[in-house]
Amino acid sequence: MLMNGIQERRVMRGDGDCDKMSRLPLGLIVAGLLILIIGGYIRINDAGESCPDWPTCFGEVHPFVSGEEQQLWWADNPEEADSRHDLDPDFTYDKMQILSEWLHRLLVGIVAIPVLWNYLHVRSRREELGEDMVGIAFAGGVLLIIQAVAGYLTVKFDNADWSVALPLVLAVCWISIFIWQWLLWRARTGSKDKINDISAEFALKSIPLLRQLAGAVLLLLVLGAWVASTAGGNYNSGCSTGFSSGWPKCYDMWFPPFANMGIIVQMFHRIGALVIGGTLMWGAVRLREKVREYGTGDILARFVEAGTGLWLLNMMIGGLYIITAGTDGFIEILSLLHLIFGVSSFLAVMTALLICRVAVMEPINTEEE
Repeated sequence: MLMNGIQERRVMRGDGDCDKMSRLPLGLIVAGLLILIIGGYIRINDAGESCPDWPTCFGEVHPFVSGEEQQLWWADNPEEADSRHDLDPDFTYDKMQILSEWLHRLLVGIVAIPVLWNYLHVRSRREELGEDMVGIAFAGGVLLIIQAVAGYLTVKFDNADWSVALPLVLAVCWISIFIWQWLLWRARTGSKDKINDISAEFALKSIPLLRQLAGAVLLLLVLGAWVASTAGGNYNSGCSTGFSSGWPKCYDMWFPPFANMGIIVQMFHRIGALVIGGTLMWGAVRLREKVREYGTGDILARFVEAGTGLWLLNMMIGGLYIITAGTDGFIEILSLLHLIFGVSSFLAVMTALLICRVAVMEPINTEEE
């Protein structure tokens, strides 16, 4: 009987609360976050082109390339020279810039091993875990390949605006894939987690709202990446800097004339952040009301409330980034924190959506044959 077979496998591997292999998607989630954070570090340190060729780095497989070696490589490969080298023929990248870009590439390559292992393991347990989970694990592998291609395009197109935003979108989608797999794995192997304690009816009614909230946050994440990369990042100061005149006002005006693209981009980003912050608060209140009405789904409300809190805090970090800018430039660690909090807000709302998706997915048939 199929039921007995599944129960025997659970005894051998442990149920959902101790199935060690269910930790594999969690490890991939952590790896995805690390890749994303290193990518943010590369951006704030202006190291996106510190390895101007791909997949090698100045023709080498290691990151230890001296300034003299960089100049020799550029002399032999003038078509690969980036915008910085074009402006200053004596320009060279420092060791940390090259090392961070090299490590970023290496991590994407190394993580392919557990991604493949994850797919093969899930496929070997398809009877227990389901064909849909096999598809999710496969999608994770495909997205990793697409991320590698996106990295190549970023180098190929000299950090074009769209090529900087694309890896961010792919990274958060990739992390979401494995959050989905982990939630489904726990549900399919008998986990007693509260995270799976939600009725299908409530989940079905909550999906449209959560989909809208997650989509709105993702949209502004993309816009933020565009603001940070367009015009070499000069739009960060499109509304001036300093308290009041640069933030929360723009050139000391609440409603400045859209005299140049820097002001337009900054105001569009700020107004978008306010609108989405208000939307998240409205969504959190509405979801909490539904929880009281149906008596289930408290975990969903908590995730959305967490995402809302992170978003509002991130608005303050964005303001602090503008306020603290001085003659020496911006405090770039705040830019990295801005990215991390924005991504965390999205993943919190996305997790709530994925909990609902798992709740309404077809269960594995465990009836006797």
